[in-house]
Amino acid sequence: MKKTILILCCFFYLQLNAQTVHETPVQPPAGIPAEQDSIDVVAEDAAIEDIIQSRKAPQQEKVQYLSQLTKYGFKNLFSKYSFNPALPYSSQVNPYAESYMQDYLRAHSNSLVKMKSWGLPYFSLIDNIFTQYGLPRELKYLAVIESNLNSGATSWVGAGGPWQFMPYTARDYGLVVTDTYDERRDYIKSTHAAARYLLNLYKQMHDWLLVIAAYNGGPGRVYDAMKKSGSRNFWSLQYYLPEESRNHVKKFIATHYVMETNASLGSLNGSGLFAPTGSTGSPYNNKPSLTQAEAEQAETQTISGKFNSVIIAKNLAMDIVQFNRYNPSFDNMLSENGQYDLTLPSDKMQLFLANKYQILNECVQMLLGDNNIPNSRTVYPQKKKS
Repeated sequence: MKKTILILCCFFYLQLNAQTVHETPVQPPAGIPAEQDSIDVVAEDAAIEDIIQSRKAPQQEKVQYLSQLTKYGFKNLFSKYSFNPALPYSSQVNPYAESYMQDYLRAHSNSLVKMKSWGLPYFSLIDNIFTQYGLPRELKYLAVIESNLNSGATSWVGAGGPWQFMPYTARDYGLVVTDTYDERRDYIKSTHAAARYLLNLYKQMHDWLLVIAAYNGGPGRVYDAMKKSGSRNFWSLQYYLPEESRNHVKKFIATHYVMETNASLGSLNGSGLFAPTGSTGSPYNNKPSLTQAEAEQAETQTISGKFNSVIIAKNLAMDIVQFNRYNPSFDNMLSENGQYDLTLPSDKMQLFLANKYQILNECVQMLLGDNNIPNSRTVYPQKKKS
């Protein structure tokens, strides 16, 4: 009898601890405008719970409400909470992420680049469904690291389908799993279930990187890492997580990088995010790959400030590929070092120097806002002749 009472006491103690971690208030991300400083977590959780219980896509007004709140879940990955493809990747992603995903990119960049074309129909389908639930579009890449987009995938522990649901989890979210019929293999039904499951995890974590770790290892391991680290920030608690869950996040970030940028097999090395296997020396020793004639006609000027390669190239009427040949890893190295030896053809350098401060101003304005970079050049007023 005493043994039974002791076991029950231990059980209730563990439940109380788990609940304490679960109900830890979420700190709003820094930089949110005053009217958004206080996120109504209770209302958000209630809206999510209603969607989970209804087992159907929510009404439009609720989708708009959720999409405005769940975007802050990437506050620890992107500087603006979501990725802007018009800006350099390295200027938006958390600095911790770059070295974190290097080894995965070396091993899998080839297959990921190929998936950008053949996986497009799958990404469109997932995008369409996730939008109905107010989920960030970046989350579709979770299906890449879970199953390689393969509906027939089955893990050694019995997880199946593109979202790798265990049978009991699949049933909890409305999927039929029997000996003869398995809706985990149905792309549309399983993606609806995945949307509700991700929302349920977000209701507990309020951070998408933690959700991805919990998707792999379970919420309990993430709660444990929170307690041991005293933090809800993934970068602070990552080494208290199992290695597999930590690597799951690394795979997600690396996959997002390849899918969302114009990286190709030949250009990944020049992205500044990693060097090819077997390379030696510092990544800052990269030299322009110019012909002898181009090198003779080029000029070099040391610059500093918040310059952006896309905006410089636009204002100089240069193709961005040509600009990168003259200035490999420009954005990443300028961000890391604070200065860069800008190399340009002689006529382009003169144009840059004549408009240097106007170009810098445009770069800073782009950095402060979320607007897309216009395709046309900025037209500056002509100086009045004396």
